[in-house]
Amino acid sequence: MSLFSLADRVAVITGSSRGIGRAIAERMAEAGARVVVSSRKRDACEAVVAAIDAAHGPGRAIAIPANISSKDELRHLVDETTHRFGRIDVLVCNAASNPYYGPMAGLEDAAFRKILENNVLSNHWLIQFAAPQMLARRDGSIVIVSSIGGLRGSEVLGGYCISKAADLQLARNLALEYGPHGVRVNCIAPGLIRTDFARALWENPEARERREAETPLRRIGEPDEIAGAAVFLASRASSFMTGQTIVVDGGVTA
Repeated sequence: MSLFSLADRVAVITGSSRGIGRAIAERMAEAGARVVVSSRKRDACEAVVAAIDAAHGPGRAIAIPANISSKDELRHLVDETTHRFGRIDVLVCNAASNPYYGPMAGLEDAAFRKILENNVLSNHWLIQFAAPQMLARRDGSIVIVSSIGGLRGSEVLGGYCISKAADLQLARNLALEYGPHGVRVNCIAPGLIRTDFARALWENPEARERREAETPLRRIGEPDEIAGAAVFLASRASSFMTGQTIVVDGGVTA
């Protein structure tokens, strides 16, 4: 079998109705996995499921909506996946939020709490629910989609960057805890990717031109370019890799 095959694997991807999450779901299905598409809105999830099933045959994907801010809904996501597919082999914590754009001085407590809860605490919850079965089988891969914001500061995304730095440490810490039981935990740190989530950073022509000028590859990234890293981290190709962060940013942080 290919080192990158995900045949007979079950993958849960949050925030997978669009953008990076959708690209990861589609590429994991292409690699042979059965995938669970999850985001807040059922209709959006079902549309992705239909596209995956059309490409790879019926039953390859299912939709289980969940709001990452709800601990009960995340527990249901894990329980329902296990009920319908039998297990979870790969967990991709991709969903995140950023309700504030501006300097830290203007970041109010409620918005900061929402950022930390949705981008860090929700990942902690979801991993807590999914990891026990992986640990029992001594097999599994957990991928947290962080950001290069977690590696450097920002004048307008400070709260978001702080949360993404915490995700890097969450992966490192869990890698130490889970490694003796055969379960791996890694991060992906994307740069600027053409998604609705990051629209404010690339839609403005002047801002985009500045970003492209400071990027060695002279362009912003596409969602599919993050999906390849996710397939790698989920597959046997990365079997000796844990507690690490793959930076996919066109060279910006170099």
